[in-house]
Amino acid sequence: MKNVTNVFYITIVLVAATVIYGVIDPEGFAAVTLDVTADISTAFGWYYMLLMTFLLLIAIFLIVSPFGKIRLGKDQEQPEFSTATWLAMLFSAGMGIGLVFYGAYEPLSHFIIDPATEEPGTDAAFKEAMRRTFVHYGFHPWAMYGMVALSLAFFQFRKGDRGLVSSTLKPIFGEKMNGPWGTFIDIIAVFATVFGVASSLGFGAAQINGGLTYLFGFGNDTWSQLLIIAVVTVLFIISAWSGLSRGIKYLSNANMVLGLSLLVLVLILGPTLFILNAFTQSLGGYLQNFIRLSFETAAINPENRAWLDAWTIFYWAWWIAWSPFVGMFIARVSKGRTIREFVTGVVIAPTLLSAFWFTVFGTTAIDIQMSGVADLTEGAVETILFMVFNEIPFGFVLSVIAVILVSTFFITSADSATFVLGMQSTNGSLSPSNKVKITWGIIQSSIAAILLSVGGLAAIQNTIIIAALPFSFVILLMTWALLKALNSELKTIERKRM
Repeated sequence: MKNVTNVFYITIVLVAATVIYGVIDPEGFAAVTLDVTADISTAFGWYYMLLMTFLLLIAIFLIVSPFGKIRLGKDQEQPEFSTATWLAMLFSAGMGIGLVFYGAYEPLSHFIIDPATEEPGTDAAFKEAMRRTFVHYGFHPWAMYGMVALSLAFFQFRKGDRGLVSSTLKPIFGEKMNGPWGTFIDIIAVFATVFGVASSLGFGAAQINGGLTYLFGFGNDTWSQLLIIAVVTVLFIISAWSGLSRGIKYLSNANMVLGLSLLVLVLILGPTLFILNAFTQSLGGYLQNFIRLSFETAAINPENRAWLDAWTIFYWAWWIAWSPFVGMFIARVSKGRTIREFVTGVVIAPTLLSAFWFTVFGTTAIDIQMSGVADLTEGAVETILFMVFNEIPFGFVLSVIAVILVSTFFITSADSATFVLGMQSTNGSLSPSNKVKITWGIIQSSIAAILLSVGGLAAIQNTIIIAALPFSFVILLMTWALLKALNSELKTIERKRM
């Protein structure tokens, strides 16, 4: 294939070896990855908490500093996409499936199934459940995504470097990034992306299957999920073939329309006043407890530490593992924006919308649970959303919209990933060939299908969390290199004005 680099071939070999291990010995694979993940969470939990908070502080600094006026592109260059389309793309690539998959489940879980510190079902547990959920989908992960994306966008569009993770480290390591060390870093990024998206495809297939089962009585089994993956694969390959400005753009806008429609309908049809009061109270609680939650490690409380390992630290590792993919995609669609506009858009807008989303769906689920009309805790994670819709007016219509929304998020994430993987395996090309993109698309879907058939998705989740640890050090280096380059760029701009 044209312009394909060693990153492509080496990563495929590593991916194949991992999948073969998972197929031949699924129990052993799961045990090994679970043990390593547990060790990482225990030993590096403090590090993840400090890292995510540090990246947020850097993002805030960039918004208010003189660096904020620097444009990601030439001085007079304008954004390629409208602000509305740009924000829609952020959600579609970043947390789209997660918002739908966990929208009702996570607040309910933190409230009554598995609270962090409070007694289940109490007012204190409700307050804690909402602010913990806001933390997991709030300022911290979006700031981390933003820093990775900003580094890539600055060096690619402002400095004219290749769109590779390794290229962002040149201010520190120079031309060494054009050799084996650069290839190694890009392989880590591609490996994490492949398995991150494959696991997301597995979750998406499970929820689409759960929705179809709940709505129409379809079989809820592995074969049904494999069929869903096959159908969606054909659809996202068609979208990938049409290009960034058509397929992903149109799908992202469709996601935003469908998502906002579902959000507004549930807000109106659900316990509206409860939702609005809960959002106001929970947002205040999130901001009020922000510093404490940002540094919490439960140093002398083993039970609370186990909860943090299972949720917050797991999330931080999960988001870090996703950052090569999400960061590269956000960078690609952000050309022409100033750093201030970019960071503000990436960090603040998604955080507020995510918080409102979880409040609408989470408090609706909690209201149903507390009223006693249904026991949502008996449902599987992928069906709880549909159980919620079953208890409010026009539930069937809402469920249909939700299935379509998950499907379009599914297609957009896979489509975006094929684009990013194509870039990373063709030396940073802004227009990777359709052949390369389709190859990656088939590989992603094949991994998801194979692992679903042997029950290995949990092990793959653990695999990408393991991959997140080395990439977290890369993120620190990217941030250092970016600040160094921005300081030099600002001095150049000031000299030109003299």
